[in-house]
Amino acid sequence: RYPEKDWLVGSSLPSDFNPTTIQKILNELSPESVRYMFEIFWESKKFEGLTDKVEPWYGTAYSIEKVSPSTIQAWMSSAPNENLHLPAPNVFIPTDLSIKNAQEKIKLPVSLRKSSYSKLWYKPDTVFFTPKAYVKINFDCPHAINSPETEVLTDLFTRLLMDYLNEYVGLSSLLILSFVFHASAYYARVAGLRYHVRCTDSGFQVTLVGYNHKLRILLETIVDKIAKFEVKPDRFSVIKEMAIKDYQNWKFQQPYEQAKDYFSLILEDQSWPWMEQLEVLPCLNAEDLAKFAPIMLSRALPSLPQLLFGNIVHEEAVSMIHHVEDVFFKGSNPICQPLFPSQILRNRVVKLGKGMNYCYSKEGLNPSDENSALVHYIQILRNRVVKLGKGMNYCYSKEGLNPSDENSALVHNIQVHRDDFKLNVKLQLVALVAEQAAFHQLRSVEQLGYITLLRLRNDSGIHGLQFIIQSTVKDPGHIDIRVEAFLKMFESKLYEMTKDDFKSNVNALINMKLEKHKNLSEESQFYWTEIISGAPKFDRREAEVDALKKLTQQELIYFFDENIKVGATRKKTLSVRVYGNQHLAEYNLQKSEAVQPNTVQIDDIFSFRRSRPLYASVR
Repeated sequence: RYPEKDWLVGSSLPSDFNPTTIQKILNELSPESVRYMFEIFWESKKFEGLTDKVEPWYGTAYSIEKVSPSTIQAWMSSAPNENLHLPAPNVFIPTDLSIKNAQEKIKLPVSLRKSSYSKLWYKPDTVFFTPKAYVKINFDCPHAINSPETEVLTDLFTRLLMDYLNEYVGLSSLLILSFVFHASAYYARVAGLRYHVRCTDSGFQVTLVGYNHKLRILLETIVDKIAKFEVKPDRFSVIKEMAIKDYQNWKFQQPYEQAKDYFSLILEDQSWPWMEQLEVLPCLNAEDLAKFAPIMLSRALPSLPQLLFGNIVHEEAVSMIHHVEDVFFKGSNPICQPLFPSQILRNRVVKLGKGMNYCYSKEGLNPSDENSALVHYIQILRNRVVKLGKGMNYCYSKEGLNPSDENSALVHNIQVHRDDFKLNVKLQLVALVAEQAAFHQLRSVEQLGYITLLRLRNDSGIHGLQFIIQSTVKDPGHIDIRVEAFLKMFESKLYEMTKDDFKSNVNALINMKLEKHKNLSEESQFYWTEIISGAPKFDRREAEVDALKKLTQQELIYFFDENIKVGATRKKTLSVRVYGNQHLAEYNLQKSEAVQPNTVQIDDIFSFRRSRPLYASVR
């Protein structure tokens, strides 16, 4: 595309800044010297019945008109003076791209600071050596998630906050040009900064990533917008209308997405259905959000988790978090106060019964969609470990068995982590071996559906194996039977696996775990996933590699036989079936069929959820 001498510069060549040249070009931009050779595209319902052409692809009616001299003269006479100008200086453009030397070569995140308000996890960049940083702050607010109404209000809060951060700066409305610049977002983006504010299952989250030099300016801007949040009625109306459309469009999601949402509603204790959220949304007004926002922010979780990672020294990291604390928690009338112990809620997962199959069937929400979908989930039991009491020391003493041995020995164990790495890698290895076989059998051979997935699932520390299949050719009940048939076939494959094949699969999983992170964001996200779990294990990959090296083939088979094998006494299965319009006869038929032994038909999600015990929170 370019000659050799231009390979490094590509399509653009940097040159010295020359204000004279720029001004010379600007002087030419006058109505007298411009040739009106541009196009204006104007879309409006007002033109209905006034057009004389139809484009051939989508049948859209349109007209083409020349801009008359009188129109041009009218534009010139009413041209804006104060609003049409060169962009203001971009405060986010970095000027310091130096790499900062960390005083300590910290390989994993450390808890740099913990106060009654927040907990700061920090790690300098010791791998990529780029002038960039990553900041993530979680706001755990119980008032944000305690009902469908508050969850919708929190959604509107984050949408409106993003809208304010993207404040509008554009050309005069008299010029019917469609491009409008979003000042903060645009300036930050061209300066290599990204940010996002989004809802979480416990409140909301702020993420910033990009060049570190001006990152603090962006953080302070966002924090200030949150602290001084106010509801502008005109923008609220726009955002609310967009939100209503998004919620209404939920029923047009693909059936497998609908099945996944039903699945989450069944298993996750703190979750609300979109139907209830859509029901309350039209009734909310700007005053409701104005009253709710201070209440939501009034109580936030102590030890607010925060991660600062990258080209930042620890003094900078502490200073940035001090600023966040000062804004929200300090002063005579603080915006936030720590939660009461009784308010600390954690998302917990429904515990399915051993040896039981649970089934939830639902007609697809889009009557014109032919696709049906199945989510077939196998919940894996945690290994049972004795839980030691908080603040307690336990001691067991015993005389050595060899009377001639002079050695004594001590094992001093501190119980801090409830994760079971050996259990994790067993499940991961089964998924690795089964994934290709499942795709080949269920999609390529049986051609059940274009979307055929086998994946691992982790719900608040509860692990499982999940099949997702979407099909027009077979109904979900039939697909469920074929998944069980595949597991029966895979059982033989696992039993007949040679030692060399077993070792090869183990090594493949080890290599996947030891693969280095590709960039700062990928590494940061790995650490954040650990932090937000509430029981971080930053050297998880190394710990799981050690567990893999010790794993035997017989242990893997025993794990499969106990948790996944068809008919296993400890197996726990949940099937969510969404029926498309091609399979409504099968949907109506299955409602009248007798329930199989050890099978529970879920008719009401919330009655079922209330009737089941919950796993303890890992956090």
